[in-house]
Amino acid sequence: MTTTTATSHPAETSVAKTAARLADRARPAVLALFRAVVSFLFLCHALMGFGLFGGIDNAGGALPLGQWPGWWASVIEVVGAVLVFAGLCTRISAIVLSGVMAYAYFTVHAPEGLLPLHNLGEPAALYSWIFLVIAVVGPGAVSLDQQRRR
Repeated sequence: MTTTTATSHPAETSVAKTAARLADRARPAVLALFRAVVSFLFLCHALMGFGLFGGIDNAGGALPLGQWPGWWASVIEVVGAVLVFAGLCTRISAIVLSGVMAYAYFTVHAPEGLLPLHNLGEPAALYSWIFLVIAVVGPGAVSLDQQRRR
């Protein structure tokens, strides 16, 4: 009985190596774009607490000035989003934003139901995990953190 082993063709190996090199070169730029897009979208989310983009009720409603924790969460979210967008103190800011969104999920959404689909907590859960990933992988290629190191 003969067994055959799968051998890769030299051209396939070369293509895989080229693809891996391209992915390695693109990774910092993709991370920077990812960071910028996510932080911009999160900034829009944060500004809703101040009545922009439809407000918290989609009718332009804003959180009362100084109200705890909502108004202060919006302030933290705006500052954090701007810092992450600029890539300044990125990891610390992303950890704080991850925590703010985890807090929002567990105090606002989770009491309404078990699953994010049922308690409208999908954005909070996603932002929490996304900012945790940004904190772990860093800001990417274009950031003020990187400029400061130089």
